[in-house]
Amino acid sequence: MVAGLALLTTAAAEDLTQHVDPFMGTEGGGNNFPGAARPFGMVKIGPDLFDSKSDAYSGYLPQGNFSGFSLMHEQGTGGAPKYGTVSQLPLIGDVSDPLSNITVPRSGTDEASVGYYKATTGEGVTVELSASSRAGIFQYTFPNASSNNVLVDVSHVLPSFRGQGLGQGYEGGNITVFGDGHYEGAGVYNNGWNEAPDWTLYFCGYFESSATSNKTYTATGSSKSTEDPSGAASASSGSTRVGAVFAFSESTVVSRVAKTSFSSVVSDAVSEWNTKVLSKITTDNTNATSLSLLYSSLYFMHLIPTNQTGENPGWSSSEPYYQDIFTFWDLFRCGTSLMQVLQPASYEEQIRSLIDIYRHDGYLPDARSSNYNGRTQGGSNADNVLADAYVKGVRGAVNWDDGYKAMVQDAEVTPPNDPVDPMAPDSSTHDGRSALPDWIQYGYITPTFSRAASRAVEYAANDFALYQVASGLGKDDDAQKYLNRSRNWRNHWNPAKTSLGFSGFVVPRDTSGFIDYDVLNAGGYWTDPFYEGSSWGYSFADVHDMKHMIELMNGTDTVVSRLNIMFVDGAKGSSGTIFDPTNEPMFNIPYLYNYLGRQDLSVERSRQVAKADYTTGVTGLPGNSDAGAMQTWLLWNMIGLYPITGQTTFLIHSPWFSSMTIDLGDSKTLKITSTGGDGNGDSNIQVQSLKVNGKTWTKSWLTWDDVFAQGGTLEFELGPTAKNWTSGELPPSPAS
Repeated sequence: MVAGLALLTTAAAEDLTQHVDPFMGTEGGGNNFPGAARPFGMVKIGPDLFDSKSDAYSGYLPQGNFSGFSLMHEQGTGGAPKYGTVSQLPLIGDVSDPLSNITVPRSGTDEASVGYYKATTGEGVTVELSASSRAGIFQYTFPNASSNNVLVDVSHVLPSFRGQGLGQGYEGGNITVFGDGHYEGAGVYNNGWNEAPDWTLYFCGYFESSATSNKTYTATGSSKSTEDPSGAASASSGSTRVGAVFAFSESTVVSRVAKTSFSSVVSDAVSEWNTKVLSKITTDNTNATSLSLLYSSLYFMHLIPTNQTGENPGWSSSEPYYQDIFTFWDLFRCGTSLMQVLQPASYEEQIRSLIDIYRHDGYLPDARSSNYNGRTQGGSNADNVLADAYVKGVRGAVNWDDGYKAMVQDAEVTPPNDPVDPMAPDSSTHDGRSALPDWIQYGYITPTFSRAASRAVEYAANDFALYQVASGLGKDDDAQKYLNRSRNWRNHWNPAKTSLGFSGFVVPRDTSGFIDYDVLNAGGYWTDPFYEGSSWGYSFADVHDMKHMIELMNGTDTVVSRLNIMFVDGAKGSSGTIFDPTNEPMFNIPYLYNYLGRQDLSVERSRQVAKADYTTGVTGLPGNSDAGAMQTWLLWNMIGLYPITGQTTFLIHSPWFSSMTIDLGDSKTLKITSTGGDGNGDSNIQVQSLKVNGKTWTKSWLTWDDVFAQGGTLEFELGPTAKNWTSGELPPSPAS
């Protein structure tokens, strides 16, 4: 699976990578990956830090010892670590027991820039890393010219210490060192956050310097590492580890695959990030903080999914293959829609890949890693992603007949509960919608199934997605069926439930009726009625039925007040605001004022969140990056629009900069300008007037066709106070 380096030689006109901080959001729960990578690259090479009190989700921790430097990592995830394969570790002196879980201290502060990572071990070895899309390059500088070693450890994985049964397993492997000094091998691994069964990673590499010696080793259990004199080590059991130690007399040692210099790999990475990603958005802004937020966010949102076309597991296909989807539950709200805007060619490939995974694995993935679907946290949210792509005109080589079949599979066929998830044993968390029996029979979900209330909210949105695609394909009966089902979130609406003086909330229920529930203070996880959010947030989730939702909440003025109180510090007691910026279920909340004729409050609330909860530096994110989901929320705030997934609707708020140009591909652009603001989105943020493509605009929303399909212009006039410029119709509520 590790191939040669693919080189780019086209230099970007401007080096926008100077504004990217690879350490932004690496601490405080952001879990960003700070190592070297390419856009959508399979290889993300970086450090693996060991601290028995903390999970290193992306390999990186600000504390702990180095257990290795490995080729594969996930980006910005929570739950449990994934990957940390295949690992190298530089060591000084006699290495008599290399497979005894050796760690070495860190010395000084790690450094990073786009395409480059540098660290120094406590033994004085400087480690420099870079990557192509499917290969990594290591450069070691040892403090002297003797007793210099590099351990290649096939059995290395990122461990988990949370006690949730999600720790990764190593099940066996092999490594062979050949006469010319190059090595090849494979490792078999399993589990991790998505509870994957066995998967195999193949690898190869060599060192530029000739090793003075090389030795392969095995180690079983706690026994001492045993040298294999044949030059090949293998194991068929996870209890037997395998690896190889290479010794060198030179002080500088480079480990790589293709014949290219370390510096050229770094420069090619910089060029690729500039041309393929960062130049997609340009601005006249000169504020260092804002530029760092803009380009760092663009960078992190492009680290996953990974393009592994040609590496399809277990099937032969000419279709693209993307994985490391971690997860659509996080991304469907605003991440995937921005991916379509910025990377239309790649996005079409990603849609084709999803459909091909269904063809061969039976279901669309809500998440996928190491060639295996899982875990599904709520609904079958790939349905939302497909519907969003469909209504926004993604066609090309996409087989939409198969795409719709995949969506119907999610909507009608309960996935088998095998293997059983110990954290949610009632039903499958690997594919599809496992609470379908209740959903189809009752039109709601009982506590027979975990996360029943939040899943019902999400299943309704999933069914609306089927309605959209069925309508477009001329499947009128199906369209009506799924439109009706998309309203079933209403069956969880208890009009008598009150909180902070407001009545009507989505609550758990069974066949006897509504179940009393603390809608304000109860958060949730896998076995709770709501997942990673409260009823206050989930009650606003089904915006395809927003008009009816407003009626259920007792009208426009009441809903404005209800939204307002979510941003009042202390409304939730000592725990702060009801609005929670750390998790995706509340992403849409600050923008919903547009449905109430109060676009000015959408501007005020969303800007308050963006400026207060997103900052530069290692703790710059309010929660897990979640595959770039957090970063895409911030980018939409900078742009001045917010997407409504599964519809062509974009809610208008207010842009940060006086000028921004988005490259839409095929020589199309969206040019966004503003006058009257401060040019950085800090003051004078209220819209006074707007022109769309040169024409005066009075709606607080626009559509894909207005400015994205063929490009367009948005000309904002901003000022310090709210002005009622939105005399046009409210945003659509198709299910209402």
